[in-house]
Amino acid sequence: MSEAINRTVAVVLALPLVASAAAEDPMVKVYFGAGCFWHVQHEFVMEEVATLSRSGGAITAVSGYAGGTKVGADNRVCYHNFQGIGDYGELGHAEVVQVQVPASALPAFAKRYFSLFGERGYRHDPQDRGGEYRSLLGLPGGIDSPHFPVIQSAAAQSPMKLFKGEGDEPDTLSSKAVLVMDSDKFPFYPAEVYHQFHNDFMGPPYGVAYNKLQQKALEASRIGLTGCPDRAI
Repeated sequence: MSEAINRTVAVVLALPLVASAAAEDPMVKVYFGAGCFWHVQHEFVMEEVATLSRSGGAITAVSGYAGGTKVGADNRVCYHNFQGIGDYGELGHAEVVQVQVPASALPAFAKRYFSLFGERGYRHDPQDRGGEYRSLLGLPGGIDSPHFPVIQSAAAQSPMKLFKGEGDEPDTLSSKAVLVMDSDKFPFYPAEVYHQFHNDFMGPPYGVAYNKLQQKALEASRIGLTGCPDRAI
């Protein structure tokens, strides 16, 4: 009996420490855009695996849309479709990928993002043109976020320049500009199931294990039906 009591006391005493650790390293949702979201999602999945040892349904990287000032009927933001429902391009949005990470891991993810532009400041797929492919990132509070200095530090090691995003911007190709959005004002809208964990058009396929993350994300309710036309359904 005494051993059981001792174990209980130990657990109770540890609870404030666990709560304190969580308070000191809160989870942060950030979205990143740099051209087609298929490639960007793969990059951040790899970062989650490498930095946070995540796998399967624990992966949080989700493709979607953000940065526009308008939404379609029923609050929908959708990929281009023949039905003309909530077209993200017409609504001013860009392709992005959102991740949820501990604040302590944000420097690694910010560094990964700016590495996508290489030494010349060009995105992976410059053949894709238009505001839908502009470079942007969003975090709560935008440039006023307490996490913004982490973004500034990572950007300083790259050729990219940071600017406050106002929404509905045109393409940033060749300008080396990254638009910083306040994700409270410019929220993230998840993309259709079809666009999740998809192979990129450029280069070899990412592999069956990567593609199967789509089903894992469905089972974990990280992605789902959006009300938009979905080629996977």
